[in-house]
Amino acid sequence: MDKALDDIITSRPRGIRRTGRRGSSKTQVVGNTGPSPAVKAKLRSAPAAGAPSSQQPADKIIVSNLPPDVNEAQVKELFHSTVGPLREVTLHYDSNGRSKGVASVHFQRKGDGTSAYNQYNNRLIDGS
Repeated sequence: MDKALDDIITSRPRGIRRTGRRGSSKTQVVGNTGPSPAVKAKLRSAPAAGAPSSQQPADKIIVSNLPPDVNEAQVKELFHSTVGPLREVTLHYDSNGRSKGVASVHFQRKGDGTSAYNQYNNRLIDGS
């Protein structure tokens, strides 16, 4: 270390910025389109970045912007009957016990998360 700190700083290349953020492995999940009670499904694979079809098969998805009256049993029923057997479904609640409208769905088989994504991405779930 025979250089002064000012010399080291000025010798570093300009234009390269480092941010503390890395590419997110999660994309937006289920979205509600305005006043309509219909829920638009945007599912994502939790472990894989980008489109799940180009990544490893996923077994977990996150569903968001669910209406407050949706419960875990309804989410379980939908995905079990249309995609496959489930390991766990968790609906997230705030400190007052109200649903945050976010559910984690963990499938028993690898690839079922990817199938759910492909089946429900940008589609209406309840048909209303």
